[in-house]
Amino acid sequence: MNKTTPFEMVLLYVICMVKDAVVQRFLQLCEERNIRPNELATLSGVTPSTVYSMLNEKRRDVSIVTIKKLCDGLDISLAEFFNTPEFASLEQEIK
Repeated sequence: MNKTTPFEMVLLYVICMVKDAVVQRFLQLCEERNIRPNELATLSGVTPSTVYSMLNEKRRDVSIVTIKKLCDGLDISLAEFFNTPEFASLEQEIK
């Protein structure tokens, strides 16, 4: 049986925190623009299932390519997307 190392546990935690921050940011942007997730998908040229799998707490399927497409659909840059207190407050866990 494989045991998870402390490093792997920290890495999984960091990945989870980043994914949650990404999801919260997209939900915030949708709320600001008064659009629903399926409308975000249409604007971005991705399927609604792509957006909903990102939003699903049990899945949180997020890739940088999807983030870029969604940002393009919202007409914002990646820099604008990530330039928030939520991302700035994510501590560097792996040193």
